[in-house]
Amino acid sequence: MTVRWGVIGPGRIADKVVADFGHVPGAELVAVASRSAERGAAFAQRHGIARVHESYRAIIDDPGVDVVYVATPHPQHRGIALAALNAGTAVLVEKAFTVSSVGTREVAAAARGTGVFAMEAMWTRFFPAVVRMRDLIADGAIGDVRSVQADLGVRNQSGPDDRFYSAELGGGALFDLGVYVVSFAQMILGSPSEVSAHGTLAETGVDVEESILLGYPDGRSAALYCSLQCATPGAARVVGTEGWIEVPPRFHHPDRILLHRHGAEPEEIGAPALGAGYAHELIEVTERIAAGEPESAVMPLSDTIAVQDVMAAVADRLGMVPVEGPATLE
Repeated sequence: MTVRWGVIGPGRIADKVVADFGHVPGAELVAVASRSAERGAAFAQRHGIARVHESYRAIIDDPGVDVVYVATPHPQHRGIALAALNAGTAVLVEKAFTVSSVGTREVAAAARGTGVFAMEAMWTRFFPAVVRMRDLIADGAIGDVRSVQADLGVRNQSGPDDRFYSAELGGGALFDLGVYVVSFAQMILGSPSEVSAHGTLAETGVDVEESILLGYPDGRSAALYCSLQCATPGAARVVGTEGWIEVPPRFHHPDRILLHRHGAEPEEIGAPALGAGYAHELIEVTERIAAGEPESAVMPLSDTIAVQDVMAAVADRLGMVPVEGPATLE
């Protein structure tokens, strides 16, 4: 079976993602949709795509498209995903999945109610190095895991009119960078019982940076940091009773990990990715859809909901009010 893909939102991230389709067996990129005819046509020409739709509704209703990759600004994700799922079209939704717990739960409920595949595009979980790290943790290589530490920051010097500072476009450090550190911690430790956060808001109301502390009933914890104004290494560490695992910069797309067992020399484990690294999540979606499965076991909707709940709590602690787009296509 060939799984036919469409792209909604032909921006910078979509350009990078679709370049990896050459590494995805059984997938064919057949259509793109943009509200700008010129932008859609240029994207199609760059990537050899046959059909260009000038509305999101048109690509969702295209009978030749099995799944759409949604790469629009975050507040638009909910309405597009709901429309696609209710039309029977599968979705791979760029992170952050939506900008609210309510929106994420709506999309998850629609996916489960229709039986149509849906997944958040958290590419980190599919990198071979991260898969290897999870296997080592499951095998007890570092004992009982007690702590996760992760940072991800960039020095963004763009002006106040940039998307990163627009609440209406889903700007801020949390939805673009914080989602990585929160998702990494949730992947290892599960859902926290306590969320603490301290940070800074821009004049536009979006977050510029924050430190996040996640607490668990048995004393485990995660110390996380993200920023739009400070460049950071972008490293992560998982600490256990018998050692620790380092994920070197940038931890959200690693090609190696370092295993430190107590009493032993550090062991470097290389695990390069295919292409630019997006191929692994594209392979997962393609294979699951071809098999008729509604979810991914690696990036299940329950994890997306859990991550969104933490981000909602962080936003609340900071006094940030995310702007959710409509639940229907405009």
